[in-house]
Amino acid sequence: MTLTKCPRCELNYITPDQKYCKVCLREMKGEGKTEEVELCSICNEAPALPGKDVCLFCLKEMNQNDSEDGENGDQGSVDASNIGDMDSVSGMDEIIPDPDDSMNPQEYGEMEHELSLEEVREDEERAENDEEEEEN
Repeated sequence: MTLTKCPRCELNYITPDQKYCKVCLREMKGEGKTEEVELCSICNEAPALPGKDVCLFCLKEMNQNDSEDGENGDQGSVDASNIGDMDSVSGMDEIIPDPDDSMNPQEYGEMEHELSLEEVREDEERAENDEEEEEN
């Protein structure tokens, strides 16, 4: 028995007695893809909402519990009154490391002599030009 590619999609293989592959037959009949229904990760009974891992009932229940916690004065919440006299990030100084005695001077010297990306490209172009000149 030899398999041949489906004449319609040219992706799937069919047997000689078939006219089209199963995927093409389904598309031609107008049947859509059957996607697996993902169950809620909490109750494992109802289907989960699209883009979520919980069902509508569990999501409502979780939101209801969150609102009750907020009414009871949840200590874990952060608002502007809790921040106090913290400096904003924009007011902080940038930390620039200075080479100090703990750094090996040989390593620092090697870092000074490292080539930038642009210098590496120039070196490669020079090497290519030299090779072309030698060939001619």
